[in-house]
Amino acid sequence: MEYLKNDDIYCGRSEQLMQMIEPNSIAVSVWSPPYHVGKSYESGQSYNDWVKMLRDIIKLHVTILKPGGFLAINIGDILCFPDTDMPRIQANNISMRRCSVTEEDVQKAQAEHPNFNRHQLAKILGCSEQTVDRRLHGNNIRGGKYSTQTRVKIVGGMLEEMTIDAGLFPYDRRIWVKDAAWANSNWTTNSYKAVDEFEYIYIFWKPGVTKIDRKRLSKQEWSEWGSRAVWNIRSVQKNDDHEAKFPFELPRRIIKLFSDTGETVLDCFMGSGTTAIAALAEGRHYIGIEKEEKYVQLAKKNIKIYSSQATQINIFEIALPTSITSSK
Repeated sequence: MEYLKNDDIYCGRSEQLMQMIEPNSIAVSVWSPPYHVGKSYESGQSYNDWVKMLRDIIKLHVTILKPGGFLAINIGDILCFPDTDMPRIQANNISMRRCSVTEEDVQKAQAEHPNFNRHQLAKILGCSEQTVDRRLHGNNIRGGKYSTQTRVKIVGGMLEEMTIDAGLFPYDRRIWVKDAAWANSNWTTNSYKAVDEFEYIYIFWKPGVTKIDRKRLSKQEWSEWGSRAVWNIRSVQKNDDHEAKFPFELPRRIIKLFSDTGETVLDCFMGSGTTAIAALAEGRHYIGIEKEEKYVQLAKKNIKIYSSQATQINIFEIALPTSITSSK
């Protein structure tokens, strides 16, 4: 078999193309999968399809990772997506009401005038007929009474089960704390659900000897983030060339921490090339897989721009592309 060569982006699905990667050749795999929340590149993919995709891709890492190597998955631990099997969730959000009429007010008026319809009750109460209907029937459905309800999925346990079944083992996790102005952010909430201001990086280990070399990082890097569980990294501020992005610093830290110079890094969802650029910046090789041809071309373009500038400008002064195929 002719294996995929280093330092290139390949168009296709990871489930197929990963079978063409040389066994025991990847030092660290860094990626953020689609989150199954309705992005255009997720079109037509059911929840079961999404789960199977993750399971199949994780399983393929057992062969291609070096013994003692790592798989790092960046993902929000709580995902929300439409699910027609969910019960209708009613949210009686009294703090958002524009009308002071309560359920008790409507019930009292109805008891006093049992033959009145909602239009007549509304006239007595000085409110709209819709308000009377909502107070009587509690139809303040989250997302609208005609919308598919939203399912909340806790992902960490699912990934743990998938990796253990495949032959990998949970090793560690980092928490990426975002800032209040990241692209696609909603820094408010109208319910008791918390604002989604951080994501996890779950790290899994392939059995084998793992080399521990503190010289990979400077003393300052070790103290500031190398040995720290929480990483405060400024988010991508604009999704101008891709629907979902993560910052250059995120894969750079994973790559520098878990691989040596000259080793190969894999990203199964390359998007616009951020992981490849981070690998090059740290003296590593990369293999990228991306199913959308337009993003393959975008990634190659961004890598070419970086490579032409890197010899002249400090990497942190370059307007680095920062997207991969994930959703925040």
